[in-house]
Amino acid sequence: MKLKTVLATVLAATTFAASATFSFAEDTIKIGDMNSYKRLPAFTIPYKNGVDLAVEEINASGGVLGKQIEIVSRDDQGKPGEAVKIAEEMFTSDGVVMISGSLFSHVGLALSSYAGQKKRLYLAAEPLADALVWQKGNRYTFRLRPSTNMQAAMLAEQAVKTGAKKWATIAPNYAYGKDAVAAFKSELTKLDPEVEFIAEQWPGLFKIDAAAEVQALKAAEPDAIFNVTFGGDLAKFVREGTLRGLFEDRTVLGLLTGEPEYLDPLKDEAPVGWIVTGYPWYAIEDPAHKKFVAAYEAKWDDYPRVGSLVGYTTMLSIAEAIKKAGSTDTEELVEAFKGLELDTPAGPITYRSQDHQSTLGAYVGTISLDEGKGVMVDWSYKDGANYQPTDEEVKKLRPAE
Repeated sequence: MKLKTVLATVLAATTFAASATFSFAEDTIKIGDMNSYKRLPAFTIPYKNGVDLAVEEINASGGVLGKQIEIVSRDDQGKPGEAVKIAEEMFTSDGVVMISGSLFSHVGLALSSYAGQKKRLYLAAEPLADALVWQKGNRYTFRLRPSTNMQAAMLAEQAVKTGAKKWATIAPNYAYGKDAVAAFKSELTKLDPEVEFIAEQWPGLFKIDAAAEVQALKAAEPDAIFNVTFGGDLAKFVREGTLRGLFEDRTVLGLLTGEPEYLDPLKDEAPVGWIVTGYPWYAIEDPAHKKFVAAYEAKWDDYPRVGSLVGYTTMLSIAEAIKKAGSTDTEELVEAFKGLELDTPAGPITYRSQDHQSTLGAYVGTISLDEGKGVMVDWSYKDGANYQPTDEEVKKLRPAE
């Protein structure tokens, strides 16, 4: 389905859901969904498509507790205040039993704070900031995607193999970028105490001056670069860095860069040789994943992105938690999410009781070109459970409930 058509459908649905005159059926279990649909449709529409596919399958198989799942969807506009306002409306007016979704870390942190204060359940689907489940974690917030620290640790494992000693970093100047750099530094230094970090660049989110950033990094003469830019900032950084020879004879690691949402728009400008986390959906042979891809392509006439997998798995998680709880009561759902185990297209995962972080992993590989577009090669799936802190470490990182 073409992006314009899908966006129009989603926006119509979110507007319809917002209507005060719309009466929901009482025999459904309502889940609140929000994301930055208008601001970043290329990234959030695949997420919504995954959500809708999962709900369709769940309902077709009889629903949960004898009821159909119903999604109440809104646009948070990428604004923390708007997200909290919408969350309150969903609980008080729409009658949702919990909320899920969001993309940006600062929005996720705002919703987490709201959930903790109001004692309402929130499953953070996509925000990656470590504080979400650690320093600012609470009883009522859980997260699906592998965190910034988890993915940084996966890349640090690859970084040490390159032998590079002098490192530079570039990341957007907000929670996610700061967490990513801090985590990468910490994890790489553990593996190789001799590494040095000699330069840091902090462009504003979606306000990068790529020429200036590239010039500053090149002047520092690092052996390697850790990149955290994404979206339009990534495209500008790659283009300018290639033009100015920044990446020649240098190791470059890219957090999220191999995800189709970010890699595909680069087309033949994809940075060959970068070591990245991503999603090689076209090469994963696991039967459960192939089944997911086939169903997704059949419904949407499009291929899945990471957001698609996340949206799909978010709804699977919610359905399994409700089944386990045998109820939609908030406190019972919270207890059900602790230690919740389920099968996903990426393999089995568990929501850890100690920090509410799922063990969903990530794919790590190298960027190459295939018929004029970027692909991941030499990749492997990294089980998230192998990149998470111990119980003792969690006690130091996370406030007691």
